[in-house]
Amino acid sequence: MHLVPIQRNCTAAVANMAKKTTLKEFESVYPRLEEAILDHAKSYRLPQTELDWLKQNLEVNPLGGKCNRGMSVPDSVSLLLGAALDDEQYFQAATLGWMTELLQAFFLVSDDMMDGSITRRGKPCWYRQQGVGMIAINDAFLLEAAIYILLKKFFRSHPSYVDLVELFHETSFQTEMGQLCDLLTAPEDSVNLDNFSMQKYQFIVIYKTAYYSFYLPVALALHQLNLATPKNLKQAEDILIPLGEYFQVQDDYLDNFGLPEHIGKIGTDIKDNKCSWLVNQALEVATPDQRKILEDNYGQKDDAKEALVKKLYDDMGLKQRYEAFEEKRAGEIRAMISQVDESEGLKKEVFTVFLDKIFKRTK
Repeated sequence: MHLVPIQRNCTAAVANMAKKTTLKEFESVYPRLEEAILDHAKSYRLPQTELDWLKQNLEVNPLGGKCNRGMSVPDSVSLLLGAALDDEQYFQAATLGWMTELLQAFFLVSDDMMDGSITRRGKPCWYRQQGVGMIAINDAFLLEAAIYILLKKFFRSHPSYVDLVELFHETSFQTEMGQLCDLLTAPEDSVNLDNFSMQKYQFIVIYKTAYYSFYLPVALALHQLNLATPKNLKQAEDILIPLGEYFQVQDDYLDNFGLPEHIGKIGTDIKDNKCSWLVNQALEVATPDQRKILEDNYGQKDDAKEALVKKLYDDMGLKQRYEAFEEKRAGEIRAMISQVDESEGLKKEVFTVFLDKIFKRTK
């Protein structure tokens, strides 16, 4: 495999320990992957106008985010090895990481259309950009298809090739089931709090968020290093799914209680009729009068009604309820991490890094 040299700031002092990737370093791999996808399209003699469109799709939608999911792959590989990665290892890990970003882009382009969203990363959503419209549906399909083009080109001879293909297919299906449950449970234009429950909420967040945001990057790292034994995958799943659920509960909490200057946006879950952790907690403990306030005001595009729900959340002590949940869940995850069996190459540090990133975050 011919590899483009990557500028790395490795020194002898850090050569024997894990090294965290930077966004700049991670992004330096993408042009080669984009070129591989476009070359594949050219092999079918795709006309130039359509080739230019595909190139624009590949540059607008996967790029511009924080790339936390993608960068988690090389970070996890480095932690598993306990060393900085050489250029070939880094290229492989970053390529798998970019596949998670293509998966994310596929979901976001689709999601924005389903939700009627206006902006994404400070710019108009792809479907709202000049001349795009419903073509965005096909563009989303192309972003997903690009994953399998890259897998075939760069991992066809890898011992875990079939497992990698199956992992991406399975993760896509899981996320789409989570999205289905979310869309049917909490449509923006039809408020019915009887649809909500903690059981539904857990299904949505586990399948819509936890698998592809937390489990997928670590599973990919294990497959890259041929460490994806049934025991290691099960241990990773058992820790990362509750951790992913904790992350989403935290997100829901910050939507209401976080400071806009910290989280970078004004929360809209109440107005958008979201099946969030907060409203489900409120429904579990509400008196008949409090339930009536929720019925009359939740999911309405009205500032005054939103304020009544926010006040209700305060009166019900949901901030304190969340803080108790956070301490309990973080403690449970730490206990699970301490019990990880490292005999087949898994490392506790892989999970500690994830937990440390999100524990008590404010944005």
